[in-house]
Amino acid sequence: MGRVEGKVAFVTGAARGQGRSHAVRLAEEGADIIAVDICKDIATNEYALSSPDDLKETARLVEAHDRRIVTVEADVRERSQLAAALEQGIAELGKVDIVVANAGIMPLGGEPKLQAWTDVVDTNFLGVVNAVHAALPHLPDGASIIATGSAAAFMTGAGIAQAGENPGGAGYSYAKLQLSEFIHEIARNVAPRMIRANVVHPTNCNTNMLNSAPMYRAFRPDMENPTREDALLAFPAQQLLPIPYVEPIDISNAVLFLASDESRYVTGLQLRVDAGSYLKFHDFHV
Repeated sequence: MGRVEGKVAFVTGAARGQGRSHAVRLAEEGADIIAVDICKDIATNEYALSSPDDLKETARLVEAHDRRIVTVEADVRERSQLAAALEQGIAELGKVDIVVANAGIMPLGGEPKLQAWTDVVDTNFLGVVNAVHAALPHLPDGASIIATGSAAAFMTGAGIAQAGENPGGAGYSYAKLQLSEFIHEIARNVAPRMIRANVVHPTNCNTNMLNSAPMYRAFRPDMENPTREDALLAFPAQQLLPIPYVEPIDISNAVLFLASDESRYVTGLQLRVDAGSYLKFHDFHV
């Protein structure tokens, strides 16, 4: 216990799913939380996003560990909103030591198609840039920056295969690849201050994003209206280990490691928690 004792973590997409899991796991280990989520739907994203009640539940779970939390409804596509959220959080909690840029959407088949591209790139890539850049003026030496990537970033041709026909899906892969390069480069630039920056790349993760009608159709294109039970048969195809998905806590444990002093010399890492997805699609290379 206490692996991030006395630290303050800024977590985006914190109302449910991976973001909630990260916030609660960090709180279990002693961190106070600045939790941000949009708490409303985006039209091109077919499955429902979080609600204000979801964010309240995250607050309840964090407070159950006797940690403080500041919750703010904010859109990661707007840097001014994130800057304001941070200012509010720092005013109450005193500082920020950890950035977990996690917010993401998956507008598979979203309409209008090019708006789906815009929304996913602005959320999944620009949202990471906005979170990091809003936090940079406040981060102390020794801080940790962590972004949520995806196994899709390493799937050669995944975006190309959907380009034009499904810009929302193509944009997801593109955004995850671009945020990975961004974190690589920001890691170079913050290193003189002992600030670390890393990416965690999940494979299929058991969240609302995966458990949604558009994702079921993506995994079972042979069926018109596949159910979760239908998709479960196909989910393992993305991993080398014989499982359909990982759990949010599996990603949160990696986030906790990267947030803690246990990883004090780990930076620029693309950490795959992917059940062997990368191994399935790539040969070894230096």
